[in-house]
Amino acid sequence: MTTPNQTIPLTLHVNGQPRAVQVEPWVTLLDLLREQLRLTGAKKGCDHGQCGACTVLVDGKRINSCLKLAVTLDGAAVTTIEGLGTKDALDPLQLAFIERDAFQCGYCTPGQICSAKALLAEGKASTREEVREWMSGNLCRCGAYSNIADAVMDVLQAQGAQR
Repeated sequence: MTTPNQTIPLTLHVNGQPRAVQVEPWVTLLDLLREQLRLTGAKKGCDHGQCGACTVLVDGKRINSCLKLAVTLDGAAVTTIEGLGTKDALDPLQLAFIERDAFQCGYCTPGQICSAKALLAEGKASTREEVREWMSGNLCRCGAYSNIADAVMDVLQAQGAQR
């Protein structure tokens, strides 16, 4: 049993870097990323796992970081939007989102891109309709869905051409 002020040691590999942290048992991955590690790309939208603004990759799989307790992830590899590309070498999805103007306010964009990254790695989508279905857990208040699907399809087709 933990006391109210007790923290638990935790090691994560965040964006390729080992990070040793101390967290309270009730801290979510989202709050750890934003408040302790100062990685603010993942957004706190609904805080109930319904909007996808907090989507990050854990061991290559997309999750809603607002629903995952950080203490359950000891040793896990966490990738946030900050870990997908650099200013000088953007990830193909980041480039496609820019080229397709796949964002308006940009609030959902980090979660959309992380979700799309996992979608491409999963290999489950090959059509625009499948992309829209598999991305349905990520909401966009601005309604940029058409451009988001176009951006994901561009990268999906480019990957297919490279194979």
